[in-house]
Amino acid sequence: MKIVEKHLSKSFDKDLTELIELFIDMGNMVIKSASDATHALTDSDDELAKQVIECDDEVNQLEMKIDELVLLIVAKRQPVANDLRLVMAISKGVVDLERVGDESVKIAKMASELVAQGNSPKGYAEVQHLSNQVRLMMLDALTAFSQADPEMALKVMRSDANVNLEYQTATRSLMTYIMEDSKHVGKVINILWVLRALERIGDHARNIAELVIYYSSGTDVRHNDLLYAEEAVRQIIENGQQNQCNGIP
Repeated sequence: MKIVEKHLSKSFDKDLTELIELFIDMGNMVIKSASDATHALTDSDDELAKQVIECDDEVNQLEMKIDELVLLIVAKRQPVANDLRLVMAISKGVVDLERVGDESVKIAKMASELVAQGNSPKGYAEVQHLSNQVRLMMLDALTAFSQADPEMALKVMRSDANVNLEYQTATRSLMTYIMEDSKHVGKVINILWVLRALERIGDHARNIAELVIYYSSGTDVRHNDLLYAEEAVRQIIENGQQNQCNGIP
């Protein structure tokens, strides 16, 4: 499935392509911010943490630029059907990307605090492991969006359950540690906040994946269980195969 179909107006194609490229650029930017923030924590790199915080303004500026282009396309082009769903998906997805940037800033601030206080005695391995998982989720969600790939989007949604489980397991382990040794409560609580921020990034990746299924099929899978999304993707695949059999591109 092509994410941008050919239109009679080449300028319409250009506007849609620019919108998608900006969305992907913003996605890559916040993925880097999340990765850098985690490295700032695990490497006790206060300078890197400050860079993540400073870059948040650039993320916010890009969000506003995308919002302006969305409004321009809706007002000027009056998109319908698939085009309208795509534009609306980007309009909603950019909010998730901005919030990933916000969560990255939270992690960076916790990193700076721990640099000042001294390292936490526990939790860095859990942070690194969860960070790797949510980074892959975000990368797959962006790939699914750029390629209009509902099957990859479904993979992201399935991964969210694993991230939630890892988060709960890590949280229980750290809470047990605090109860057994209260000397470093403040530092370990900072790690707990970092884990929470990473879990939220996974949620935002899932939200973007849900939007891929929405603009691919018109089926809104938000607030439904995974089986509902799986059925929607199955229908997309079957319709695509049927179209090929009928000679429809």
